[in-house]
Amino acid sequence: MTHTLIVMRHAKSSWSTAEPDHRRPLNGRGEKDAVVAGGILAGYVLDVVLSSSSTRTRQTWQGAVAGGARCADVAFTDELYGAWAGSVIGLVRELPESVGTTLVLSHEPTVSTLLHGLAEPSELADEAADHFPTCAMAFLDFDGPWTGLGSGGARLVRFEIPRG
Repeated sequence: MTHTLIVMRHAKSSWSTAEPDHRRPLNGRGEKDAVVAGGILAGYVLDVVLSSSSTRTRQTWQGAVAGGARCADVAFTDELYGAWAGSVIGLVRELPESVGTTLVLSHEPTVSTLLHGLAEPSELADEAADHFPTCAMAFLDFDGPWTGLGSGGARLVRFEIPRG
């Protein structure tokens, strides 16, 4: 079975706040970009969304929903805030085989490290991992069970940088 893992960085956040990092909200551009991202995600059947629990990732998902993204199984978890790529892979490997497509919504450097570790070598994968801007999405396909997801085993089939 082919699975799709979409790795997404949160949209642009505000630095004009007294809130601690975990509670920093999106700025205006981030809100617009998240809606555009939702339009792209609307073309996919998302079975599971695994998201960091931060305010900016929650707001990114809310904007994506406003743009057309849909998923009935959304989990906001502290495990994805400041996570190492290996921890994220561990969470994904626990998904049931009935899940065809999952979205991981997180932060830098987690997303670029995850992409770099999972994608088979290609010019696009190298460029995306070296520069993974806010709201960017990497679409990875791989054959086999979620438990088999590992180093260099996925194909980067699409990389999008939504801008509103």
